[in-house]
Amino acid sequence: MDLASIRIITHDVDRLTRFYEAVTGTAATRPAPVFAELRTTSGTVAIASTATVAMLGDAAPRPASNNSIIIEFLVTDVDAEFARLGDALDDVVLPPTTMPWGNRSTLFRDPDGNLVNLFSRPAL
Repeated sequence: MDLASIRIITHDVDRLTRFYEAVTGTAATRPAPVFAELRTTSGTVAIASTATVAMLGDAAPRPASNNSIIIEFLVTDVDAEFARLGDALDDVVLPPTTMPWGNRSTLFRDPDGNLVNLFSRPAL
């Protein structure tokens, strides 16, 4: 079994797609106006409108209500990525910091409030 993607349900596909294009430096593919995919070498971030899950009724995911998942991207240089993103980050939770286990991380929220972590591992 392979993990195919993480899908984020949102009220504003265009806004969230632009944000993750800036974060990943990857252009999204848009097979439909209600859906976008940002493919990296190790996984895919999918962004979808609430219309894509409407058939689930009351069991459908609720946009902008995540409080348990962190979307993580492994990068070479956390500080350089943080500087590159600059003004695109409205809600920085943790500026670049070396964690007790050695990783260097920065955490921020996307426009829907989902927590995003850019991190690098210590050199061995």
